[in-house]
Amino acid sequence: MLVSLRRAYAIYRLRTMAVSSSSWELPLVAVCQVTSTPDKEQNFKTCAELIREAARLGACLAFLPEAFDFIARDPEETQRLSEPLGGNLLEEYTQLARECGLWLSLGGFHERGQDWEQTQKIYNCHVILNNMGSVVATYRKTHLCDVEIPGQGPMRESNSTIPGPSLESPISTPAGKIGLAICYDMRFPELSLALVQAGAEILTYPSAFGSVTGPAHWEVLLRARAIETQCYVVAAAQCGRHHEKRASYGHSMVVDPWGTVVARCSEGPGLCLARIDLNYLQQLRKQLPVFQHRRPDLYGNLGHPLS
Repeated sequence: MLVSLRRAYAIYRLRTMAVSSSSWELPLVAVCQVTSTPDKEQNFKTCAELIREAARLGACLAFLPEAFDFIARDPEETQRLSEPLGGNLLEEYTQLARECGLWLSLGGFHERGQDWEQTQKIYNCHVILNNMGSVVATYRKTHLCDVEIPGQGPMRESNSTIPGPSLESPISTPAGKIGLAICYDMRFPELSLALVQAGAEILTYPSAFGSVTGPAHWEVLLRARAIETQCYVVAAAQCGRHHEKRASYGHSMVVDPWGTVVARCSEGPGLCLARIDLNYLQQLRKQLPVFQHRRPDLYGNLGHPLS
């Protein structure tokens, strides 16, 4: 893992050396890539190591992928390993955020909600912690991945998960206003359009893409969401083999509002770093004012603004 960290950071340094010194004043974010297993304790140790490394390198916010807590072998194991937001695991991350003085995007927590006793199903919950360890935002995945892809195996997220009832308004962080989504949500541009119209400057898609859809769609979708919304897109991803039944594509990345991949993880667990330039974002939106040119009179208001 440390080799991967050094390689990713070296690539980041080479890319930023050519930028003016003022860029070092811009907020730095860290995107973490992990291989979760059913071993929750080991998963936490891996994530904590990356978060501490992100803090050491000067990041203000670290992003973890979907299912950072665990990836189970079957729905029964998912139910057994899940916890409420007030459980022990989130308390460990709360303490870690305070220890590191770092905001955390916990990209997809297997949450036992208030309806757990009645449903025996969980929510796929994206949690934002501030640097004091307080929960400042939660978003429960609204689009569940029930698909059958040849060569990748069937996915039936709804067997163990309830779709979230609503979107979350963008949350202000030291890096900018973040719009929350999770993995499969990236296939629905209405969601990203609603978030940007509500003020999002950064869209985040913590994910666990498969080995077939990953090479075909991962980067294309992320760059498309960045270009059409003129937002930064941050996508922390699962990678490698989780157990005998499942593997993930990896390739965590950050895309700027022009659609350029400005940071990317190498193979295996590790992290990559990117600076968020909101002046550049605003300049681009002025130069290419697509949201002023939309024609809802012709095709409706795709992605209705959040109330």
